[in-house]
This record gives sequence, structure tokens and C-alpha cells, in this order.
Amino acid sequence: MASVLSGPGLRFLYRSEEGVIDRRVWWLGVAPLASMLVLLSLGWRALAPYAGRGLDERAFLDPLTLTAYIYLSVMAFATILIAVCFVILSMKRLRDRGRPPGLAGALPLAALLAGAGAWLEPQVGGGTVSTLNMAAFAFLVVAVVWTVVEMGVLPGRDAEEP
Repeated sequence: MASVLSGPGLRFLYRSEEGVIDRRVWWLGVAPLASMLVLLSLGWRALAPYAGRGLDERAFLDPLTLTAYIYLSVMAFATILIAVCFVILSMKRLRDRGRPPGLAGALPLAALLAGAGAWLEPQVGGGTVSTLNMAAFAFLVVAVVWTVVEMGVLPGRDAEEP
């Protein structure tokens, strides 16, 4: 692979689940995905106060509220695409480590469960949901640590040990 930042290199990283990559290439592939996710989240933090307004606070067709919900729709779609690219990228790295490629979905699954719990808890008023939410958050922390160590720190199975 000549360059991972070329058109064919990006196509290999994010669109094809075949092949293997080392930890350096995995970090190079994860960095733009994480950056996009952070930028999208910061944009939502700026627009979130304009969402969820009642008709008594704003006009029927408020441009800021409409902008916030259009942005949220685009962000949801982009987040799904980022998660798919992350899974495809991580499958290659897991294959290089000699692990089942299906484990690549652990981090996006953990993030989905923790996010759903964080959204659900204020809707139902706590109680049992907070315990499940803490368990989902703990699963997310474990998944993040495992992903970073397994894919970003440990060498591939064919790498020579120093």
C-alpha cells in the first residue's frame, strides 16, 4: 500500500473489510474519524439550546430551531457512517492481531448503549435506569480501554518482538 492518505488508500481503509493493517495505520485511520466526531459534537453543543423549544417561546417556524434539527439529522447520519468506517478499519487491525474481526463492533455498541441510557434516564426519572446506565457506561469505559490497548498498543501477531 503506497500511501494510506491517497484515494486508493482511503478506499482500502474505510470501504473494504479485507486485508490487515498495523497499529500505526490504525491510528492514522482513527484520527480523522475521531476528529470529525468531536467537531460534530461541538457543533451540536452550540445548536442544542435552540432545539426543544415550545411554541410559547418561539415562533411556529423558527429558523434556529429548524437549523438545529437539520443539523441533528445530518449529524446522526454522519455518526452512523463514522461508526461503519471505524468497524471496517478495526476489522483489519483485529485480523492482524489474530482476533475475530467481529469484535470490531464492541466500541460502537458500547457507545450506543451508553448514549441510549444517558438519553433515557432523564425521560423516566432515574431509579432502575440509573443502575443500567452506570453498567452501560462501565461497558463503554471497558470497550474504550480494550480497543486502545488491543488495536493501538499491542503489536500484530506477525510483528517481531524486540
